[in-house]
Amino acid sequence: MTEPSATSDMAPKRYATAGDYVQLLKPRIMMLVVFTAIAGLVAAVGVTGVLINPVMAAIATLAIALGSGAAGAINMWYDADIDQIMTRTSTRPIPSGAVPKEEALAMGLIMSGVSVLLMWLASNWLAAALLAFSIFYYGVIYTMWLKRSTPQNIVIGGGAGAFPPVIGWAAVTGNTPVDAWILFAIIFFWTPPHFWALSLLAHGEYEKAGVPMLPVTHGAKATRNQILLYTILLVPLALLPVASGLGGWIYGLVTLALGLVFLAYAVRVWRSKAGDAGASAADMKLARGMFFFSILYLFLVFAALIVEHAAGLHFPVGGA
Repeated sequence: MTEPSATSDMAPKRYATAGDYVQLLKPRIMMLVVFTAIAGLVAAVGVTGVLINPVMAAIATLAIALGSGAAGAINMWYDADIDQIMTRTSTRPIPSGAVPKEEALAMGLIMSGVSVLLMWLASNWLAAALLAFSIFYYGVIYTMWLKRSTPQNIVIGGGAGAFPPVIGWAAVTGNTPVDAWILFAIIFFWTPPHFWALSLLAHGEYEKAGVPMLPVTHGAKATRNQILLYTILLVPLALLPVASGLGGWIYGLVTLALGLVFLAYAVRVWRSKAGDAGASAADMKLARGMFFFSILYLFLVFAALIVEHAAGLHFPVGGA
């Protein structure tokens, strides 16, 4: 347990708990990162027939979890100033005074090194290098540069969250074929409509903190237009694994059904006034509903891929 430090940039308010250190790792993001990485790992085994020792696979997965947590801690260290301003983030460990900033940074840096070393020992240099780059991408490129400098922060920065299935694939095979990058692209194009739906709800908070999110710089209508555009691009893109043979009938049917629901949400949000001044509760509920459905969408799409390859239910549409 750490006593609040008077030297911290945040005012000391309370003692740290184990939960505070867990929160520094952004556990909800970590769970999605680990899940999509496992999907890449399982799909690589299913497609290539290359086997990986279960213990090594577990260590590689742990390395990805640690890397995700490390990036989260670095993000919270750097964003402590704006987290203190925004109501929904003001209770996080650093702005609440529970964890000193320097402690969060040290935690992030140490975990980064450990995660990359573990990945290298458990698999290969390529997977370790990709993990290192993904941590750098989120912690430096997105957090320290893009987030505060451009309304396209989520679009470009989305690449950080798209690496896990590629890393999982590389951990098995030592290479990253087109199928792995298709999985990357699905997450990359999913990120903007997912996060912009949330930003329609929290644009006032971002404006107060000086973060140039799209609704702040270009308005809610432009954001709704972009949500619809990226969703239209995502729906057919997510079906590419069916064409490549990576995904079979189960994946194809699940992804098509989910994509149509996602698109319906996007159209309804586009037609609404969500994010506008004076928007109705019903309109804001649509944006909130799309945000939560987007999480379910990504989870089920990758779950379908895992089920096909892990349970021997992969039946390619072309019969190959």
